[in-house]
Amino acid sequence: MTWITLLTTSFRWQAELMQELLAAHNIPTKIIDLGVKSYLGAGTSAALQVSLQDKSAALLLLSSQEDEQET
Repeated sequence: MTWITLLTTSFRWQAELMQELLAAHNIPTKIIDLGVKSYLGAGTSAALQVSLQDKSAALLLLSSQEDEQET
């Protein structure tokens, strides 16, 4: 299976939240840690990856309504 990075964030909890949203729609995901482990609650950088065939569905689910109104 081919994985692509959908999002990078400075806080792992944001990636985990989006992972839960996508899991609720049966979209497989994985999180890759990009930085050093959390130190004193500062968080760690992470990337959210989805399979290539689920990219468009994931982008639609994670887009805001403002993005949709602009198109």
